[in-house]
Amino acid sequence: MFVDSHAHIDGPEFDGDRDAVLQRARDAGVTAILNVGTGDPHSGAFERAAMLAEQHDDVYAAIGVHPHDARFYDDGAEKLIQDLLLAPRVIAWGEIGLDFHYDNSPRDVQLKVFRRQLKAARELRVPVIIHTREAEAETVEVLRDEWQDSKLPGIMHCFSGSSALANQCVDLGLSISFSGIVTFKKADDLRAIAASVPLDRLLIETDCPYLTPVPHRGKRNEPAYVVEVARCLAELRGMTLDEMGQRTTENFSRIFQVETAD
Repeated sequence: MFVDSHAHIDGPEFDGDRDAVLQRARDAGVTAILNVGTGDPHSGAFERAAMLAEQHDDVYAAIGVHPHDARFYDDGAEKLIQDLLLAPRVIAWGEIGLDFHYDNSPRDVQLKVFRRQLKAARELRVPVIIHTREAEAETVEVLRDEWQDSKLPGIMHCFSGSSALANQCVDLGLSISFSGIVTFKKADDLRAIAASVPLDRLLIETDCPYLTPVPHRGKRNEPAYVVEVARCLAELRGMTLDEMGQRTTENFSRIFQVETAD
């Protein structure tokens, strides 16, 4: 029993075999997938992500403007996200945050849009999914200002940051999700962090089609492979694979107030 808490299966990488991908996930024991819509909010990408969740009982959606696309955020984008979040299977605002590695949108715009989306999510009382890259201090500052007092849940997704950031995330009330990166050969520091995160704050994800875990490196990533992330975390923490799957699934259900099929 596993949940892929962050995937991108509505994109073109899966247009040729999406149904087969979903079936392989089910066969692997994946009972729910959170599909995260990203891209230009005016491109139809968000509607596509929401529609996929409506079509499958084991798929949920999150909608938000990624920092790469912050330059496209406007009143229309905000209204669209708010409207889509009224659907019962759209359960989170995200992924949102800061990415100072690529700077696809200017940093000042990223910061402004990050704050604006957090405020909007607070008003709707929905969880958020956070992306941060090479912007740890700035991300924490914004979350302290705009989110900490909300007492709402959130996820630091695809965690690959420092131990200081992990501790700050826990202090902020966030959960921390690990992807296939934790299985990579040179990820010893990240594995040490994963071994120390409180068990009730731990999640697993693929971030597919990217970051394929060992032993599937070189292939397109897909939700079935989230089991390998769970396997790595279970070994780190002296748990069985089933125990890790159960605990991370319970965490997902609690954060989003949803039931996942057994």
